[in-house]
Amino acid sequence: MRPLSAAVGLLLVSLLAAGCSIPSWVPLVGKSKPDPNAKQVAKAPEPAPVAPAAPPLLGTKHESLVSLDGVLDRVICVVNNDAITLYELEEAEAQYLYESKEHPPEGLERKALREKLLNVMVENRIQLQQAEKEKIVIEEGEMNDNLGEVMKKVNAKNPKEFEDILKANGLTLEGVRKRLREQLMVERVKRRKVNLRISVTEAEIDRYLSENRQKLETGLSFEARHILFLPEPGKGEDGWTEARRRTEHVYALLLEGRDFSELAKEYSQDGSGKDGGHLGKVKRGELSPDIEEAILRLQVGESSAPFRSQVGYHLFHLDGKETMAGEALVQARNQIRDILYRQKYEARLSEWLSEIKQKAIIDVRL
Repeated sequence: MRPLSAAVGLLLVSLLAAGCSIPSWVPLVGKSKPDPNAKQVAKAPEPAPVAPAAPPLLGTKHESLVSLDGVLDRVICVVNNDAITLYELEEAEAQYLYESKEHPPEGLERKALREKLLNVMVENRIQLQQAEKEKIVIEEGEMNDNLGEVMKKVNAKNPKEFEDILKANGLTLEGVRKRLREQLMVERVKRRKVNLRISVTEAEIDRYLSENRQKLETGLSFEARHILFLPEPGKGEDGWTEARRRTEHVYALLLEGRDFSELAKEYSQDGSGKDGGHLGKVKRGELSPDIEEAILRLQVGESSAPFRSQVGYHLFHLDGKETMAGEALVQARNQIRDILYRQKYEARLSEWLSEIKQKAIIDVRL
C-alpha cells in the first residue's frame, strides 16, 4: 500500500487528533444558507484564534511506557493517576512541527515549546478524566459514523484499504479508534460543561452592532458626485482663499435650485466634471477617510457645503448608498452572534479548565 501524500497525511493526522465532531465553540443553533445575491458585509474583527497543539495520536494513560524501539520510556508528568511519557511529548512535538512547518527550535526556545505542548497534553488528559467521571459513553454507531468520515477524507474505499493506509503511515486501526473515541468523549464533556452554559442575547448583538457599525459597513457601496475647485499654484493661502470663494459661489447656485450635474460640467476642475461630477459606484474604504466621511454624512439627494481637502475645495452630492438592511443585516447579526459566542466560549472554557486543573494532582517531572 502506497504511503499517503503529505497533504492527505496531514489531513489524516488533523482529523484523528482533533476528532471529527463539530468544533466545540460552534453555537447549538442552525445557520441560514447565505443568499448569493445578498450584499456583502465586511466581517467584524474576530479575536485571533488560538491553535492548541493536538494530543498525540497514539498512547494515553500508562500504555506508552515502552517506546517504539522497546526502550523503557520516562514518565515526565503524572495527572492524577495517569502518566504522560517523554515519548508522547516527542510525538506531539514532531506533529506540531510537521503541521506548522516551523524549523525545529533549539535551547530555550525548544524548552518553551515543549512546556507549552505538555500543558496542552495535561489539559487534554484532565478533560478526558472528566468525561470518564461523567460516565460519557460513545456508542459504536457514532464511532463508526465518525470513522467513516475519516475514511472518506483519505479516499479509502473500504475498511481494508483504510487499514492499509494506516499501516503504511505507522498507525493501527485500534490506536486510531481509541484516540477518536477519547476525542469524542472530550467534545461531549465540553458541550455539557461549556457550550450549554453560555448564550448570546439580542441586546448584546444590538450593542456590538452599534459599537462596530462603521467596520461592519466596510465594503458596502455608495454613489456620489463632486465639484472640485483647485487653488492656483504658487499663490499660497491666497490661492486657497480664491478657490473657496468660487466654491461658495457655486454652492449658492445649488441653494437656488440649480442642477448639481450641470454645475459640475460648467465649473468642476476634476476630470469627472464632463460626466456631471459622477464618481461612479464606490465601495466604503476606497476613498480617503475625510472625503468619505463628508459624503456619507449626507442624506441621499443632499448636497454638501464647501469642504476643504488636501487637494482643494469640494462640493459633494450623495446619489445613493447601500445600508445594512434586509438580508445584509441578518447576515451581519449572524456574524456577530458567532463572534460573541466564541468569545464567551473561550472565556468559559478557560474558567472551566482552571477549575478542574486546581482540583487535579499534577506532578511535572520534565
